[in-house]
Amino acid sequence: MILARVVGTVVATRKDPRLEGKKLLVVRPVDPTGKDEAGYLIAVDTVSAGFKEKVLIVSGSSARMAGGCKDCPVDAAIVGIVDSVEIN
Repeated sequence: MILARVVGTVVATRKDPRLEGKKLLVVRPVDPTGKDEAGYLIAVDTVSAGFKEKVLIVSGSSARMAGGCKDCPVDAAIVGIVDSVEIN
């Protein structure tokens, strides 16, 4: 799983029919303290995440198991909105 923050949206007027009606968000991985890490991902939103929210991302075959993504051509899916992170 990847901890990330929503930083934008993607609008695609032409896409695979299996992605119709799916919200695509740009996310940036963050460390447990919330500090930005390198790179960005485009992820299908399955939990109605909002701008600047911390989220949990699954990738690869796990992304295709997320709600509403079965048999969809996705490599990353948002599967949770993070309320807090605690490190002991």
